[in-house]
Amino acid sequence: MSGHDLGVEVPTSPGGVRVERVVTSGVFELDGGAWDVDNNVWLLGDDDAVLVVDAAHDARAILDAVGGRRVAGIVCTHGHNDHVNAVSDLIAETGATAWLHPDDRVLWDQSQDEAPGGDLADGQVFTVGDVEATVLHTPGHAPGACCLHVPALGVLFSGDTLFAGGPGATGRSYSDFPTIVDSIRTRLLTLPSATVVLTGHGDPTSIGDEAPHLQEWLDRGH
Repeated sequence: MSGHDLGVEVPTSPGGVRVERVVTSGVFELDGGAWDVDNNVWLLGDDDAVLVVDAAHDARAILDAVGGRRVAGIVCTHGHNDHVNAVSDLIAETGATAWLHPDDRVLWDQSQDEAPGGDLADGQVFTVGDVEATVLHTPGHAPGACCLHVPALGVLFSGDTLFAGGPGATGRSYSDFPTIVDSIRTRLLTLPSATVVLTGHGDPTSIGDEAPHLQEWLDRGH
């Protein structure tokens, strides 16, 4: 999928940095279970270089979308296998560094043989062309779950922390509902309401669309 297939309007920076989406399919495995899933792989970049957000399932599809551009890095929003299972092939093809918050090594190590090349940290900034993407540590769905905020484009790559309709799942190992709600309330709902939320699965949403429903999520408990 190309930039005009995002399902929402996202601007291009003056320097040509834009968002593109690749949808890949595979299996999510945790706690002895397996589920078929479709994942959003996001590319943030210009004609020269791209940052890959979540390398899911199909390295070839991601590389086809990257084309001849340099992969400036692979940001893993968390360590669940369905978000990192194409990382090793991408690294082998591009030499790029994969970044993961160290609190998610417990999940990463369930499916990956090699350590990630870099540690994500809250407040860390990735520069792509003329835009900056800031790491927000948002634990809950996973201990090291992170989002990427790109103020210049008005977008947030939310991984599995926030979706259209509420928080990411917290019913499995290493997840916690009060923690994810606290992350969303303090780190995400404080962003401008027009911020477009580009999720790890499914359709985009916005901070303004989700913020009014916080109490509903608390009442239902998930």
